[in-house]
Amino acid sequence: MHFLDELNAIQYEAVTEIHGPIMINAGPGSGKTRVLTYRIAFMMEQGIEPFNILALTFTNKSSKEMRERIEKIVGSKARSLFMGTFHSVFARILRTKAEALGYTNNFTIYDTDDAKSVLKSIVKDFALNDSIYKPNVLYNRISNLKNNLVNYNIYSKNQELIYEDEEAHRPKFGEVFKEYTKRCMKNNAMDFDDLLIKFYELILRFPETLYEFQHKFQYILIDEFQDTNRAQYMIVKKIADVHQNICVVGDDSQSIYAFRGASIDNILNFKKDYPDLKVFKLEQNYRSSQIIVNAANALIKHNKNQIEKTIWTENEKGQEIAVMRAFSDNDEGKMVVDKILEQSLTKQIKYQDIAILYRTNNQSRSFEEALRRKNIPYIIYGGLSFYQRKEVKDLLAYLKVTVNPYEEESLKRIINYPIRGIGDTSVNKMLLFARQENKQLWDVVCEIEKYKEHFQARAINTITEFRMMIQSFHLQQDMNAHELAHHIAKTSKIIGELYADKSVEGISRFENLQELINSIKEFVENDEVIENQELESDKSLGSFLQSVTLLTDQDKNKDNEECIKLMTIHASKGLEFKSVFLVGMEERLFPSERSSYSLEDLEEERRLFYVAVTRAERFLTMSFSTSRYKFGKIDMCEPSRFLSELPKEILDIQFTTSEQNETNSNPSNPIHKNYQRNNQLINTIKSTNNIQKIPTDFKPDHPDKLEVGMRVMHQNFGEGNIVGIDGDADKKVASIMFGGTERRIMLKFAKLQIL
Repeated sequence: MHFLDELNAIQYEAVTEIHGPIMINAGPGSGKTRVLTYRIAFMMEQGIEPFNILALTFTNKSSKEMRERIEKIVGSKARSLFMGTFHSVFARILRTKAEALGYTNNFTIYDTDDAKSVLKSIVKDFALNDSIYKPNVLYNRISNLKNNLVNYNIYSKNQELIYEDEEAHRPKFGEVFKEYTKRCMKNNAMDFDDLLIKFYELILRFPETLYEFQHKFQYILIDEFQDTNRAQYMIVKKIADVHQNICVVGDDSQSIYAFRGASIDNILNFKKDYPDLKVFKLEQNYRSSQIIVNAANALIKHNKNQIEKTIWTENEKGQEIAVMRAFSDNDEGKMVVDKILEQSLTKQIKYQDIAILYRTNNQSRSFEEALRRKNIPYIIYGGLSFYQRKEVKDLLAYLKVTVNPYEEESLKRIINYPIRGIGDTSVNKMLLFARQENKQLWDVVCEIEKYKEHFQARAINTITEFRMMIQSFHLQQDMNAHELAHHIAKTSKIIGELYADKSVEGISRFENLQELINSIKEFVENDEVIENQELESDKSLGSFLQSVTLLTDQDKNKDNEECIKLMTIHASKGLEFKSVFLVGMEERLFPSERSSYSLEDLEEERRLFYVAVTRAERFLTMSFSTSRYKFGKIDMCEPSRFLSELPKEILDIQFTTSEQNETNSNPSNPIHKNYQRNNQLINTIKSTNNIQKIPTDFKPDHPDKLEVGMRVMHQNFGEGNIVGIDGDADKKVASIMFGGTERRIMLKFAKLQIL
C-alpha cells in the first residue's frame, strides 16, 4: 500500500484507524480530501466490501473526484461504493422505496424555483397578502422546519412555532404549510428537504428498512460534517447505531451555513453521542504562507465555541497582508483592479488564480465596472445558473411532464408554450375544477370532454391535442434520454420557435437549448458503469432529470475559465487561489449588521472571515471604504472590527494619494470628518490588537430595567452609555455610545448588562 507513504504521521493514523467512532478535525489546506480518499481505499484493501461503505459529501463534484482517486488505487471495485451527496444518495434509495410512503418511483424532485412557484400559487389561491407571505420567506421557513425534522403534523401541535409565525404577522403560515405538503404529495413531487425528512420517515416507520440499511452500511464516512443539519445527522446516527463505525471529517472553524440550517452543535457535541470517540487533528497547512496561517489562527482564537487547534505550516513566510483604504466603493473597485494588474505584471499571477470575495452579492457592481474598464475578463460565481435560464427550464418542464404528468408546476409552464391557444382563462378554469373535485390539473386535461360546456370548442380541441402529445412522449420512455429529449424539443416546436428568432438574444437562447440537448447526449454516452447502483447507470430521462435537479452550486461552476473569479465568501468555501482580495471590510457589512445581536451570529461571521482568509495561498489583500452609497445616500463606514483582531506586524496598510488629496483639499466635504476618524481607527489597528474582554459572569438584564444615563456592557461592543431610548413596548430602541461611536440597538435583542 505505497499510497500510505504520502501521508504525514497524523494523517497516517487517521487513515488506518478504521473501526469505531472517529472524528478527523481537519484545518484548511491540511489534506482532508486525501485523508478521506485514502481512508476508504485502505478500508477496501483491508477486505471491507465497497457496498458496505456509505460515503456522504456535499457536492457531486467532490464525490466524483474522490471516487476517481480511489479507483486509481484499488481498481474498478471502487465503482461499487455507495458515494454521493446526502440528497442524491437518499433520492436514489427513495426511488426504490417510494411506494411505502405513498409516492410512485418516478416522483419529481422540485428545485428551489419549483417549490417557490407552488407557494406563490397557494398564496394567490388563499388570497393572502403577497408582500407579507412572500414565497421566498415561506420557502425558507418550511425548509428550516424540515431540516429540523418538523413536518406539518409536528408543526400543528407545537404552540411555540405557531406563536413565532403569529409574531412575524404570518398567522396563516400553518395553512400554507399544510397545503404545500398536500400539493407536493398530489403532484408526486418532493422538494430537496423532503429527500431528507421522507427518508427519516421511511426508517422511522419501517423498522425492517432501518435494519436493512444498518446492516448494509456498516461503515459510514461524512465529509464537511460541520455543514450537516439536524435531519442529516439524525439519519446517519440511526443507521450507524448497530456497528458504530462512523467517521466524520470537518472543521468547526469553517461552519458558515447556519442560514441553510446547518448546526455547528453536530460537530461540537459529537463526543457526547460517542464517548469512545477518537479524535485526529490535521493541523499542518499545505496551502498558505506562514503569514496567512498566522492571521487565521489569531482571528479564530477570538471565538469561544470551538474545538481548539493551532494550524501551522512549513511553507515560506510570504508577504504581509495588504489592507487598502478607499475613498468610496467605486474607488475601492479601482484600487483592487489596479492591484490585480500589478500582481499580474510583477508577480506573474494569472487571472484564473485570482478571486475577489465579498460578503453580499450586491457588492460586485463596482468591481465589475472597474474590470470592464480595464478589459479584464471575469466570471461571477453564483450568478444565473445555466439550468435557471428560461429556455432551459421550458424544455426541462416538458421532460418532467413526460416522466410525471402530475407535476403541476411544470405542466402549467408548458401547457401554452409555445403558444397554442390555451390561455390563462382556460387554465384557471381547469385548476378550479381540479381543486373543487380534489383532482390534479392533468386529470382535468385528460377528461376535458367532461367540462366541454365551460369551454369553447376550439379550446377543447387544443387541450386534447396537447394531452395526446404528452401521452405520446410518455409512451416513448423506452428511448434513451437524448433521443427522447430531441424528439420532444422538435415535436413541441420549442426548437422551431427559438430558431426563428434571429436576434442576438434569440440566437443565444437557441444555443442554450442546443447545449442542454448536448448535455443529455453526454449523459447518455458516459460509459461509466457503477455496480450495485442501478440508477447511476440508468440512461433514462428520469435518471437525467434527477442528476440535473440535484446539482449543487459548485457542480454548476466552471473552474477552468481564464478570468478573475468574483463570488461571495460562502461560495468560495472549498476553493483556493494564489491571490485573494477580501473586500468591503467594514462594520455593518462584514460583520453584518444583524450579527451584532448575538454572540453566536458574530462567531459565525468570524468563521466566515476565517474561511475567506484561508482561501489564499500566497497573497491576501483586504480593502474597505470610508464611505459607501446605500439606498441612494452616502453612508459613512468604519473598518471592520475583524481587522483589529489580526496581528499588527503582518499588516501593510495602504491608501490612495487621490483619496488623501481629495479629502484634504475639501474640508467641507461630508466625508472629510469621517476620513479623519478613520485615520484614528487605522492607527488603532496598527498600534494594538487588544479588544474589550467580556466578563465570564456576563448576564444580561431585562430590557425594562434599562434607562437613559446607565452604563452598560454589550457582548460585542463592550462598555457604553445609554444616551437615549425611543419607541414603545417591544419596539424600544436604545442609542448607546460605545467609545466614540453611537449605535442604535433594539432593546429586546440587545442583551445588555447594567454596570
